[in-house]
Amino acid sequence: MRTSFAAAEKLAAPDATYVSLGPQIFNRLFLQLADYWKTEDFTVTDKIASGEDVAIFGKFTYRSIAVDRVFTSPFSVHAKVRDGKMIYFQFMEDTYASASSFRQSGSWTVKTSEDAGPFKVGKE
Repeated sequence: MRTSFAAAEKLAAPDATYVSLGPQIFNRLFLQLADYWKTEDFTVTDKIASGEDVAIFGKFTYRSIAVDRVFTSPFSVHAKVRDGKMIYFQFMEDTYASASSFRQSGSWTVKTSEDAGPFKVGKE
């Protein structure tokens, strides 16, 4: 059993809610992360707790395994802990940066507002 799965099993209640995925996928997610990225840095900068609510802030740097792209993202976690187990888990990161770490080639033309001109993102 991988360490990340064992930690998730130990720390999360069986009916825990993981906001972006749902409770059935919670443990599997942590197994799959190691298949997608190598962690080059993971830094927690702040932790706040009040009752069963916990907030954690920081940044991480991952390298995609398949295409060898590095990105750094801030992150935040809001969790609820009851009887030593997570019952709620919400994770926020720069999803554009994480998705871009899988890009092999190509670019997008982006227009962010009516007043702004279009611009290209990525490389051809």
